[in-house]
Amino acid sequence: MRAQIKLIALAAAKAAFLTAVLFPAAALAGIGQPSPWQLGLQQAATPVMENITWFHDFLLYIITAITVFVLILLVIIMVRFNARANPVPSKTTHHTLLEVAWTVLPVVILVAVAVPSFRLLFFQLNIPQADITVKATGKQWFWSYAYPDNGGFEFDSLMLQDKDRKPDQPRLLAVDNEVVVPVNKVVRVQVTAADVIHAFAVPSFGVKIDAIPGRLNETWFKATREGVYYGQCSELCGKDHAYMPITVRVVSDKDFAAWIDQAKKKFARGENAAVTVAAAAE
Repeated sequence: MRAQIKLIALAAAKAAFLTAVLFPAAALAGIGQPSPWQLGLQQAATPVMENITWFHDFLLYIITAITVFVLILLVIIMVRFNARANPVPSKTTHHTLLEVAWTVLPVVILVAVAVPSFRLLFFQLNIPQADITVKATGKQWFWSYAYPDNGGFEFDSLMLQDKDRKPDQPRLLAVDNEVVVPVNKVVRVQVTAADVIHAFAVPSFGVKIDAIPGRLNETWFKATREGVYYGQCSELCGKDHAYMPITVRVVSDKDFAAWIDQAKKKFARGENAAVTVAAAAE
């Protein structure tokens, strides 16, 4: 019995240690990309991700409290109600107050979880009035992007090989052509696929949505700080699934306008190329 109590105490100590490590995990998490020894979510760069992070921490507190409470009950039962300490077992079979409590308390906990959960889902799925629209098309195995509100151009975004990367560009995440969006603007992302099912995901934005052939899904984000943010396809889509990253560069309004002018010239295609270039020159 003593050995079992020691094991339980050791498990409780491990749980307390892991909890102490997990709660300050945000300090270990970088923004925009994974960090060495990261245990928690990436730092938030959008209001949606800020809400996701809050909800995650809220659930972690609840789960930890329930786990510790149940562990304490198990220890009490093993110590006080074993055959040696309680040679004459109790014949009690019902306790009305306890039965009401362990029925009502889980309901209260579920309601406490459900209310912020539904609020978060509504916040994620209810797309506000967009300032800019970006269409992302998943292909085997890269992404193509179009800016329907900013001219007739489209470009492919492929992962950089190691020999082409700069020192500050992360391996398997950097691309040749980045998505560029302005800071503090609502960006509507229309997501589809040209071949198989992919998934568009950028962790620091709190964005993850399937890209399905023949269907146009929509999501949104509003980046609150400038910088470079990385994501990846999050659906098993084939042999090069791990090699179709997403890179979003958030810039000022002035830099975004300058990039749009350059992109119209660089990425204009087909019959519209000459017209686009001429319009951009004017």
